[in-house]
Amino acid sequence: MKIVKYLLMAFAGVAVLLGGVVAYIAATFDPNSYKPQIIQLVKDKKQRTLKLDGEIKLKFWPSIGADLGKLALSEFKSDAEFAAVESARVSLKLMPLLSKKVVVDEVEISGVRATVIKYKDGHLNIDDLLTKDDDKKQQQVEFDIDHVKIEKTTLTYRDEAQRASYSLSNMNLSTGRIAPNVPGKIDLSVTVQGDKPKVNLGISLKTRLTFDLENQVFSLENLELEAKGQAADISNLNAKASGGVTAKLKAGEFTTNGLSLALTAVSGKDNLDIKFDAPKLLITKDKASGDKVTIAAKITNAQGVTQANVVLPGIEGTAQAFKAAGMTLDLDMKHGEQSVKARVTSPLSGNFQTQQITLSQLGVNITATGPNLPGKRISGNLTGNASVNGSKQQVQANLAGKVADSTIKAQLGVNGFAPPGLTFDIDIDQLDIDKYAPPGDGKSAGSGGGGAEKPIDVTALRSLRANGKISIGTLKASNLKASNVRLEIKAGGGQVTVSPLSANLYGGAMNGAATVNAAQATPSFAIKQNLSGVSIGPLLKDLANKDMLDGKGTVNVDVRTTGATVGALKRALNGSAAVNLRDGAIKGIDIARTINDAKAKLGSLKGQQTQAADNTKKTEFSELSSTFAINNGVAHNNDLSLKSPLLRVSGEGDINIGADTVNYLVKAAIVGTLTGQDGRSVNELKGVTVPVRVSGPLATPSFSLDFNSLLTDTVKQKAEDMVKSKIEESLFGKKPATPTTPGATPAPAPSGRDAAKDVLKGIFGR
Repeated sequence: MKIVKYLLMAFAGVAVLLGGVVAYIAATFDPNSYKPQIIQLVKDKKQRTLKLDGEIKLKFWPSIGADLGKLALSEFKSDAEFAAVESARVSLKLMPLLSKKVVVDEVEISGVRATVIKYKDGHLNIDDLLTKDDDKKQQQVEFDIDHVKIEKTTLTYRDEAQRASYSLSNMNLSTGRIAPNVPGKIDLSVTVQGDKPKVNLGISLKTRLTFDLENQVFSLENLELEAKGQAADISNLNAKASGGVTAKLKAGEFTTNGLSLALTAVSGKDNLDIKFDAPKLLITKDKASGDKVTIAAKITNAQGVTQANVVLPGIEGTAQAFKAAGMTLDLDMKHGEQSVKARVTSPLSGNFQTQQITLSQLGVNITATGPNLPGKRISGNLTGNASVNGSKQQVQANLAGKVADSTIKAQLGVNGFAPPGLTFDIDIDQLDIDKYAPPGDGKSAGSGGGGAEKPIDVTALRSLRANGKISIGTLKASNLKASNVRLEIKAGGGQVTVSPLSANLYGGAMNGAATVNAAQATPSFAIKQNLSGVSIGPLLKDLANKDMLDGKGTVNVDVRTTGATVGALKRALNGSAAVNLRDGAIKGIDIARTINDAKAKLGSLKGQQTQAADNTKKTEFSELSSTFAINNGVAHNNDLSLKSPLLRVSGEGDINIGADTVNYLVKAAIVGTLTGQDGRSVNELKGVTVPVRVSGPLATPSFSLDFNSLLTDTVKQKAEDMVKSKIEESLFGKKPATPTTPGATPAPAPSGRDAAKDVLKGIFGR
């Protein structure tokens, strides 16, 4: 027993001695006196400047460690600040050091700020601080930390090549014990910010973490994750996740237990509400199984509500080849009085490791109801298949079937998910858009009416990425009828181009392109179109409800405009147009008949005589050509040419497209013979130009004849003809041929005064 007593006394003596040594070192050793050597060592080894502005305090028992005050570290070979710390405390357990093992005991850091930069050439500003395995054998570190406490920390990452910046600010982390296979409490809060994409999220996480670094096992239990703020184009984001997740990376095993996600947010003008539930899911290398998975999504906006519910029954198989008996997607969309319901079903198979899903027997059933639909209801069925490749961010679908009166074949694709890039090839045998248009959305006789104009909303085009084509056998839209319609559409960067835009219509064909630029605040539009062999009368009647012109020929349009409303677009229209027609007529006025009527009234009318358009009258022509220069909504023309056996017409003037008015002067000349009801012809007016003024609203213009000009020109012409006749008689002895009776005496030649009377009499027919 004495031996034990002596041993205990000896151990106590040694302990007291060691304690005295530690106390002496702590009392006499001043680490602050070594600051210059420490600073120089960092300068020599790392070519960085270390600033130690705070006091260094050491402790030796029961752990060895240090408390550091303010410190800062510069960039490599620069005085610019790389990182700074307000205070830090780090300690290591003493006993494991005797076995050459490093066991971290505690870590407490406050007020950290650091910036990591990725330069344009790809290297980082911390490359010199990273220890490489081939340069130095890393010291074995055992994680058995009593606690970690990090507060008031900001970490920034800058990518100079992408001109992007991201930061973790206001980061606060506190933990319980962190050791292998020991559940430890985690409590984290941080603000995540970035500019590409725009992100500003407040994130909080509470969970129990268990890990095994050697076997690469990580488990989160009692998970409570919440994120609030903005991400990309999504604002008012509020996302919550709960449940449990275990990942065994080395074994290739993934398990969820009661995992659920709830998200509300605003995207553009849409309010989003999404819920996801996966009660139990197990994925290993050899097995995949799980309970029913459900996803419910709701989108609400000013136009209506869209709801989607996905149900995936229990899955079975392996991670490389799993399957589910059937997937069901139910859609319910309501827009005012319109409602669309759809159900999508298919067996499902896939591969978790390659992130692939296949829907081999896809069935789509669609039903739409509403007061404006034919029979207040339409329905359709489509069948086909679809596949999803998550690793490549690709979706492909092939569908065929009939919806209402249209037989459809479609190949659809998505390349990239953020934002999605759409590809499509759609073939429709017939489509009547007007059948499904609400009342009042069809053709209109004019643009009048009070109230503010409704803005044109093109915001959806700004993020659209698309490339594809659409073919339609027969099409009716805005009462316009066409066949063999072909459109190739490309969209990206806020610009949508349709080229070619071609079709057969009204006995001819059209071919051209259209462009919409929605990237700018005020959208712009451009149209370049050629119509050849088209019957212009039926086209204008159907398209604009205007029966004012007939003929067949070509129309070329090359215009561009900018504006947020239809009225603004019309007022900002610029470009050119040209018309060449044959064998047609201008409706609303019979110029030749009007001149004939005017001839009978020249003796009593003066000034101008105005008459409204009369669609029962028309001026026929064999050729008509005209070009227009369009500037700020006003189309100016000065080369009108109309030809017929009776008339030659020229003209110039303006058509104000923005105001829907016309101010145009037509000059008509009689070149043929027209016989009136009294049997007399207007040969007396042959060669005389008659001015006709067309003015007023485009829908109902008025036609005015200038009788004063007509009378002056007519008298002048007839006088010239008769004077010429008299001169010829005097000089050459010629006389006008007059009928004579055999044996009768010729009448004497008229005197000069009588000749003047004959002129007027010949003019007025009196």
